[in-house]
Amino acid sequence: MIQRTPLLLALVLFLALVSAPFWLNAYPQTLLTEILIFGLFAASIDLLAGVAGRTSLGHGAIFGTAAYVVAWCQTSAGIDPWMAAALGVGAATLLALVFGLLAVRTEGVYFLLLTLALGMVVWGVAYRWVSVTGAESGLRGIARPEGLEDNAHFYWFVLAAVALTFFALRSVVNSQFGLALRGIKQSSTRMRTLGYNVPLTLALAFTVSGFVAGVAGVLGVYLNSFVSPSSVALAQSTKGLLMAILGGVGTLWGGFIGAGVMIALENLVSFYTERWAMVLGVMFVLTMLFAPTGLLGTARTVIERLKKGSSKTTPP
Repeated sequence: MIQRTPLLLALVLFLALVSAPFWLNAYPQTLLTEILIFGLFAASIDLLAGVAGRTSLGHGAIFGTAAYVVAWCQTSAGIDPWMAAALGVGAATLLALVFGLLAVRTEGVYFLLLTLALGMVVWGVAYRWVSVTGAESGLRGIARPEGLEDNAHFYWFVLAAVALTFFALRSVVNSQFGLALRGIKQSSTRMRTLGYNVPLTLALAFTVSGFVAGVAGVLGVYLNSFVSPSSVALAQSTKGLLMAILGGVGTLWGGFIGAGVMIALENLVSFYTERWAMVLGVMFVLTMLFAPTGLLGTARTVIERLKKGSSKTTPP
């Protein structure tokens, strides 16, 4: 029975997600759409942090760059929304490649600080280049592609785009390339000895991660129809990283759990107090103390214990 439980839960979750517009009001449906988008964003960070052992604080800049490119293409250049979306993902992927080439020869805290500095450069450009980015006022009125104006249609499109991108990411993680990344996480020196080009492998991983973050950024700007310097700020990167940590680093799926918990709590607690950030902070402290592997990692540990317990009690 325990072995069938994950399959049943997956089936129930799939049916619930697909049918959500039929039983959710507009506001919770928007929150669910936001959870899907930020869950994908957290998964892109988890590819580096959990699989390759390189924690990035520059992914908010990649996410926001995709959003800015879409916004500028539509509001200033008059480009078709679908083409603008493709250009946004392309720009984010290119920026991630540049970030990767600059950062992959470092590791640990130096990698963290370098990606932070690169992200701050992008934030400075967004804040100062008024004629293109609108500075603090941002860019508004970004129209969704034709056929996605309805919230339900847009939700289904986001669900499909997130699912396709996420499973493509999982296939990368489960490939030989993903095994090489895990080896680099364990010991980059040993991987060099075995003949792997560690900087190139990490640069490719950063590029793949940036592509996924770019998809999330495009979906995010179409959800909100607005982009500002806060979209590329450090807070955006830390938000995605905390979602990955809360759900469980190295799981990919954990990003969606972390996004769901954070966004739900943020919107629920903010109804009762302006200090909702303090509540989230306490939750993260408790998670680090009592569930250091994240919510998904802890759940897996509990399930494994239940399996072992049931096998011991089963008569021969």
